[in-house]
Amino acid sequence: MDTIKALLFSFFHLLFFLSGQQQQVLGHRQLYGFRPTKIFVFGDSYVDTGNIPKSVLGSWKEPYGLTFPGKPAGRFSDGRVLTDYLARFVGIKSPIAYRWRKIALKNLKYGMNFAFGGTGVFDTLVANPNMTTQIDFFQQVIKEAVYSPADLKSSLALVSAAGNDYSTYVAVNGSAEGFQPFITKVVNQLTLNMKRIHGLGVRKILVPSLPPLGCLPQSTSKLSFQQCNETENSLSGFHNLLLQQAVAKLNNETKDSAFVILDLFGAFMTTFKNKGSSKTENPLMPCCVGIGKDSSCGSVDDNGVKLYTVCAKPEASFFWDGVHPSQEGWQSVYSALKPKLQQIYC
Repeated sequence: MDTIKALLFSFFHLLFFLSGQQQQVLGHRQLYGFRPTKIFVFGDSYVDTGNIPKSVLGSWKEPYGLTFPGKPAGRFSDGRVLTDYLARFVGIKSPIAYRWRKIALKNLKYGMNFAFGGTGVFDTLVANPNMTTQIDFFQQVIKEAVYSPADLKSSLALVSAAGNDYSTYVAVNGSAEGFQPFITKVVNQLTLNMKRIHGLGVRKILVPSLPPLGCLPQSTSKLSFQQCNETENSLSGFHNLLLQQAVAKLNNETKDSAFVILDLFGAFMTTFKNKGSSKTENPLMPCCVGIGKDSSCGSVDDNGVKLYTVCAKPEASFFWDGVHPSQEGWQSVYSALKPKLQQIYC
C-alpha cells in the first residue's frame, strides 16, 4: 500500500486541486420546482438502512444504533445516516430497506433502499449484491408493478459509491500502474448505472462525490488522528474530477438536468475545518474503536467479551468508527449540503 501511495502521489495531488476548482463550475444546473415523493437508494454502507443480514458482524450488532433508535438497526452508525437526512429534507420517511419490503408494506409509498454495506460498483470482498445487482432488484420491483410510471416520475435516486471498490483493489494487490485506469473504469460503470436508473423512469439522480478517503480514521490512525493523508485524498480528487465530467456529459445528453452531484468531499472538509458542531472536539478521531490489531467496533471474543471501546459522548464525534460518520457527523454533513439541496428543490 505504501508503495502504491508513493507512486501515485505526484499524479493525484495535481488532480486533487483540479477537482476542487472544477467543483465550483460543474453540475450546477438548477432543478427548480421538483418535489419528489419517493426516494430509491443504491450503494453502500453510507446509505444502507438495514439490508445487511443480521448474522453479519457490524450494523446489526452492538453498539451500532446506540443513539438512534437505541439498538442495532442495520445502519453503519450510532444513529441516522445520509439516507435519513435526505428523506428528512424531502419531507418523507426514510425509504424501506429492500429486505423488509414484504413486512412493512405501508412504508413502500416512500420508495425503497437497495443499498448493501460493503459493496461497490463492482464486486468487493463482501458477498453482498453490487450496484448492478441492486438495480436488477429495482427493475424486478418495477416489473411487479409495485411502483407506477407516475411514481417513478415523482421520485429521485440516491446513488452512493464511497470507496469500497478502491479498498478492494488495494487488498487484492492491484498495481500502482493500474490504479488510474481502474478509477476510470469505476466511474464509467457508475455512469452507466446512473443512466440505467434514469432510463427506468426515475426523474432525478443524486450522486455523492467520493469522500476524502485520507481523512477516514482507518487512515488518520497512523497519524494519531491529527491530519489527513493527502495522497489518499488525491485519489478521491481524481475520482471526483472524472465524475464531474461524466455528470456534465449525462446532463447534456438528457437535456433535463437529471443528474446532480452532492459534494460529499467538500461537506466533509468544511466540517473538519469548522470542527463539526460546537460539540465536536477532534473531528478525525472516531468514537468506537477496536482493542487490538484485528478488532474493530462491535468485535467480541469467543466468550462474548467486548473488544472495543465507545466514547462517553458520541454526539461529540464526527466519526463513529474507522470509516463511517456518526449521527452527529451526518448531521454536520447534511447541514453543509442543505444549501445545495435548497438551491435544487426550492
